Amino acid sequence: MSTFELYRRSTIGMCLTETLDEMVSNGTLNPELAIQVLVQFDKGHLHTYRFCDNVWTFILRDATFKNEECQENVGRVKIVACDSKLLAQS
Repeated sequence: MSTFELYRRSTIGMCLTETLDEMVSNGTLNPELAIQVLVQFDKGHLHTYRFCDNVWTFILRDATFKNEECQENVGRVKIVACDSKLLAQS
């Protein structure tokens, strides 16, 4: 099994793939960008991740954020995310 298969078959990899598929289906994200996200996920350096009470917390080290105009290197990034369907139920 290759490294990317190991990461993509993890809980976080399957959730990422499911979320990207949903975003492509509803037109929020184009398919090419979704593929780029998965490629970066395969190469990424995720330091820590947690899932507690339906909330994901990701800590990235030496992350690079890019868009068409610029690129920003960040030493440490903390991302907190939850399922938007749960928010709609409140």
